[in-house]
Amino acid sequence: MESAIKTNNLTKIYGKLVAVDHINFEVKKGEIFGFLGPNGAGKTTTTRMLIGISRPTEGTAKILGYDILKQSVQAKELMGIVPDVSNVYSDLSAWDNLSFSGRLYDVPKVERKKRAEELLQLFGLFDRRKETVDNFSKGMKRRLCIAMALMNKSSVLFLDEPTTGLDVQSSLIIRNLVKKLNSEGLTVFVTTHNMEEANQMCDRIAIINKGKIVAIDTPETLKSTIKKLQAVEVSFAKTKNSIFSDLEKIPFTKEVTKRGDKYQLSTEDVPKLLSELWNYALSNHLTINTINTIGPSLEDVFVEITGITHQVNQKTCGSK
Repeated sequence: MESAIKTNNLTKIYGKLVAVDHINFEVKKGEIFGFLGPNGAGKTTTTRMLIGISRPTEGTAKILGYDILKQSVQAKELMGIVPDVSNVYSDLSAWDNLSFSGRLYDVPKVERKKRAEELLQLFGLFDRRKETVDNFSKGMKRRLCIAMALMNKSSVLFLDEPTTGLDVQSSLIIRNLVKKLNSEGLTVFVTTHNMEEANQMCDRIAIINKGKIVAIDTPETLKSTIKKLQAVEVSFAKTKNSIFSDLEKIPFTKEVTKRGDKYQLSTEDVPKLLSELWNYALSNHLTINTINTIGPSLEDVFVEITGITHQVNQKTCGSK
């Protein structure tokens, strides 16, 4: 299968800092490829080199076979870029934003009009095409931003944090739109901190840490590498004050986490923990409302591979 994006020893050095360290990966044509990593890991630097904004210190990057440095015009003609902050013009209408974007891409006037109509219909914005964008919700602005990046009929879409700060409905709309566009052949390179979003959207995922690619695979394959991190999630009709400490003492429990009205008990032996949990509920006259066994999440994979830890800063209401 033809590569949509391919890097060879791609490197970026700032003084003594090696921001991106000889990375190699390939994005297949027609896939949604997730690019994940902690802050400062090299995600943004890598993306800037891929889209031709930053010149690599060493190595190469190709977009559909075109070298981003030696054949930058051909490579850039094939890509659409959606930054993490919507770059729409609020004082212009949705139609004018798309028309302006089309002119930047040098799309002929007749084709520009046709393309704008198609995208406004697809993104659910056609009925409000004449309104100034200042009146749009954040989700609508995000959809318009993606539409603007597709005015040149991009073959590869670079999508940075597509749903950050959006409500659930807007996030679902954008994810579904991206999936639809991908089903029609668009290759999508997405960077996100939203692990569940990456899990739902991406065919494959690369994780970068300290400038190096530390894992590349499908979400399910990555999760299967840490099967030992399994858990039992349970909720009770009524609980008692000592429930948290009681659960921590149940044999085969490694860690207890409260998630809303549920308790998640991590373990290396699910069957034995289930048995102990039932015994605990019976002996304490507790009614179990729900109980589920769950495998590791993509977030678990991310934490284990990158070595980052979760830190919760608890503050009382009204504190400064």
